[in-house]
Amino acid sequence: MMNMNDDWPVSVSVAETDSQTRAEARLLMPGGDELVGHGLARRNPADREVARIGAQIAAARAFSDLAGQLLHAAATAIEDSTHEQAYLHL
Repeated sequence: MMNMNDDWPVSVSVAETDSQTRAEARLLMPGGDELVGHGLARRNPADREVARIGAQIAAARAFSDLAGQLLHAAATAIEDSTHEQAYLHL
C-alpha cells in the first residue's frame, strides 16, 4: 500500500462587473500540472445587490467546473493504465 501526503493548493479569484460575477479556481497539482475552473453568476436586475452572494455562487460554480475536470483527468489516467473505459461520477 502506498502512503502519500501532498498539498494541492487552490487559489480562487473573483471579479465583479455590473450584474455579473466571475470566479476562477486554479489547482496546482504535484508535478506542476494545473487545472482551472470557471464560474459565473448573474444578478437578476430586480434583486438587491449583495456582492458576497454573487461571489459565493460564482466560486461554487468554478469549484464544480474544477471538480469535473479533475474527475475527467482521473478517468483518463485510469483508461490509459487499464485500457478499459472508466466510469467515474461526482
